[in-house]
This record gives sequence, structure tokens and C-alpha cells, in this order.
Amino acid sequence: MLVCMANDMNESTYDVIVLGGGPAGLQAALTLGRVHRRVLLLDSQSYRNDPATHLHNFLTHDGTPPSELRAAARAELAAYATVAVRDLPATAVRAVGTGFHVDAGGEAISARGLVLATGLRDLLPDKPGLAELFGDVAVHCPFCHGHELAGRPVAILGAGPRAAHLVGLIAPIASRITVLTDGAPDDVPAGVDVRREPVTGLCRTAAGARVSFDGGPDEEVAGVFVSTELSQAAPFAEQLGLTMLPSGCVEVDAMGRTSLAGVHAAGDLAHQASLPGPLASVLSAAAAGQVAAGSLAAYLG
Repeated sequence: MLVCMANDMNESTYDVIVLGGGPAGLQAALTLGRVHRRVLLLDSQSYRNDPATHLHNFLTHDGTPPSELRAAARAELAAYATVAVRDLPATAVRAVGTGFHVDAGGEAISARGLVLATGLRDLLPDKPGLAELFGDVAVHCPFCHGHELAGRPVAILGAGPRAAHLVGLIAPIASRITVLTDGAPDDVPAGVDVRREPVTGLCRTAAGARVSFDGGPDEEVAGVFVSTELSQAAPFAEQLGLTMLPSGCVEVDAMGRTSLAGVHAAGDLAHQASLPGPLASVLSAAAAGQVAAGSLAAYLG
């Protein structure tokens, strides 16, 4: 195993290691490359939006497959001699002196700074068939997927404030909204259809999805909005002892700085404490990557 001190600028030492090859990490690498910082981007090739066939709500890229956006970004990074990209998952991160070591592929790679952009994972409700629908028929963001369901009936799986919030956002889009409370107590706005029976499963149909219940007829809808539980996709925040927020995300300031000097974070794994949760969109992730990388370049000098 090759272990390098953080101030040894040899083949395995970089100014910055970017962990994560999604939009936040790719933009961070581009920003750092443009000021000629020596950057290594490590990409596990596992992404939160893997289930989605297209991304939306991104100016000039609305409807682009996520893989095409990543490929275009990598092609642009190839023009910068100080940026390297490796399809290699990191396994561990630790602070060493004034820098950091990242374990990847049996090698300890050193850097003076880190950008964490490894994202989150969506944990779906335990309903048969839901995972197979997630990403096109079952979705969680009306800004990302609502327009594609315009003029058709949709369901919201779940009760509580989140469901009420979604009703307001989706009302101008859908022809009919049905809230599926799944047996939980509810406070659904007046005028909205409600199914209170426990949901027993979902299956894909030509029109979208059929929802089955423990009692009562099936419900046919074009799409299902579902709330997911969020978890960190990688253990690096915990390994570095970073301050976390109640949402399960890393706390950052307006410049993407974490609680540990030299470690900045971007994308949906992190947000400011003033926000209730991450701004989960491709465009906001890329913007956060730019800010985090620019502020880290200034910090490193």
C-alpha cells in the first residue's frame, strides 16, 4: 500500500480529492480545474438518480438522461490537465496531520482538502412493487417529475404535513389527487379524495400504476408521489466526525464548509442549518459543487 504525507506532491498526492461523480462532484472538479488545482475525482458509479430515465428542471438540460449529462461533464473535464477521474469507490477517509488520506483500490491517496459529494440514498416505504416503479411512475419531487403527469390522476402515498404540502403543489397539474393514508391518521385538505385502507401493493400498468388495498377496490393512477427516508450514501461524514443535522445531512455554511477545516460538502448530502432539508435537484447540486470548490480553493491558497 502506498501511503503519502499530505505535503508530498507526488503521484498519489493532490490538492483536492472530490468524492462522488454526480453533478455536485463533477462541477466541483471543473471549478478546481479552472484554477489549476491538482484534483482527483473518485466515482463509485452509483448515483441517487439511477432509477430516473430523464432529469428535469435544469435549464438547457430538461429531459436529458442523467448518464448523458455525466458523460458530457467528463468530456469537459478531460480538457483540464490537472484533473484526474477514476471510476473507483473510496472506502475510508481520515484526517492525517494537516491533510487527508482516502483509501481507494488498496491505495491511500493524500490530499490537502476534500469535497464530499457522495449524495444520499432514498429508503422507500416497504410496499410490494414500489421499488420497481420508483424513478418514473413512483416519484418524490413534483418539480422533477410533476409535469410529465399533467392532466392525469395521481396518488400521494402517506399522510401528514408532507402529503398536504404535495397536494398544494400538484393540484394545478393533476386531473385528480387521491391521498393514500395507508391506515395512518390524516388531515387531508377538503375536496381531496382519500383512501384510508392499508396499501398492500403496487404494480405497473399501461396507464401508470394500479394500487391494491386491504379492503376496497384497486386504484388506477398515472403516478404516485411518495416520501422517502434519507440516508448518507457513504460513511465519510461519520468517519471524519462532521457535524450532522436532524435531517441526516452534513451541516455546511453558505460556502459549503463543514465543521472540519479543509472538508467542504456539496449536493444533497449537505445543507445549511436554516433549511429543513437538502435541495434535492441536479441544478442545485451542481451550484453547490461550484461554491464548495471555489471556497476550498481560496482556503487552500
